[in-house]
Amino acid sequence: MHVAPITCLRPTPEHVAEFAALPYDVFTDAEAREYVAQHPTSFLAIDRPETAFEEGHDPYAPEVYAHASELLRERQLDRTLVRDEKPCFYVYKLSVGSHSQTGLMGAVAVDDYLDGTLRRHELTLPKKEQDRVCHIKALRAQTGPVFLAYPDSLAVDTILDAAMQGEPLYDFVTSDGVRQRVWRISREVAVGALSVTFSTIDRAYVADGHHRAAAAVRVCEERRAEGRTDDPAEEFLGVLFPASQLRILSYDRVVADTAGLDKDALFGAIEQAGFSVRPVEGDAYKPVERGSYGMYAFGAWYQICWEGQGDELDVAVLQEHVLDPILHIKNPRTDPRISFVGDGSQEELEQLAGHGGIAFSLYPTSMDELMAISDAGGLMPPKSTWFDPKLLSGLAIRRIW
Repeated sequence: MHVAPITCLRPTPEHVAEFAALPYDVFTDAEAREYVAQHPTSFLAIDRPETAFEEGHDPYAPEVYAHASELLRERQLDRTLVRDEKPCFYVYKLSVGSHSQTGLMGAVAVDDYLDGTLRRHELTLPKKEQDRVCHIKALRAQTGPVFLAYPDSLAVDTILDAAMQGEPLYDFVTSDGVRQRVWRISREVAVGALSVTFSTIDRAYVADGHHRAAAAVRVCEERRAEGRTDDPAEEFLGVLFPASQLRILSYDRVVADTAGLDKDALFGAIEQAGFSVRPVEGDAYKPVERGSYGMYAFGAWYQICWEGQGDELDVAVLQEHVLDPILHIKNPRTDPRISFVGDGSQEELEQLAGHGGIAFSLYPTSMDELMAISDAGGLMPPKSTWFDPKLLSGLAIRRIW
């Protein structure tokens, strides 16, 4: 695969903690508005520019993307952002509790995405993909990095370990307790060694950021159609992590209603579909193995266990045997009756389900499962993986024209 150093706009060390923000798509509309109101100079104001307009304003209107471009210009004028002109790689380490993961930020090739070297496991929504296309065009830049995983490489580890012996460019802790550290790799020998080493790695996986990746590829293809060659858009911004270091938490589901079923009818249908159901005393049931689910319904928690055969993902089993035939969630990508909660707490799931809905807690999908499905060219149900911790956006902004 092809991985190259980048030139970029990046925040100064004194501004990085207030500027960098979680990805645009982890916030609901209300959460994004609240965050930007409290952090008006953060990158989220650029990533979600509709927050500057009244509720109900078309979030995809041209003036919304123009506002994002103006905010980016303002952050350069007030020296929140500086231009790093020398092509560099950046080592990005995230630590929370006993977990840490170390990745490399750089540019990955669009052609690697198109030929399957970068493997995907989810479909994208056209409207969300188009939003990111418009965002890239308005800013003339790639902003949020695509989260990628690659098979472990001792050679890459060795180079990154050496780079982290010096003082980090950034070192701060976000409000959710994640320590964020970034080192800059600018020495030509180290930059060249990393590019050569990654050229020996035959594949990588899109862990998170399918819409960002697809949008960057579309922009590249449009510029190719215009006859542009040797263009920065031929690559897109990514952070690559060794697969073994990544942590996937559960991605839980909440359905707004019971599709008109009372308790006896719902439980009978679930049992007939191939599950056992038993009540749980006290706290929420958090699955500890595959094939087991927690379910909150009618004011109480239950454990349901899949008794069927096969090697399907737990998220696929739930969708195929419960959400679709019993609760009539035919397309979880678009149905407004279903919502998704990354590693939901008991209180959060119960509150979202309320008196008339249903919450399901799931056992996390594994990285091995993700890679096996991607290698086979398969697709996972939407919202199958919740990678934690999340990468911050705004640490590097890659201008492409």
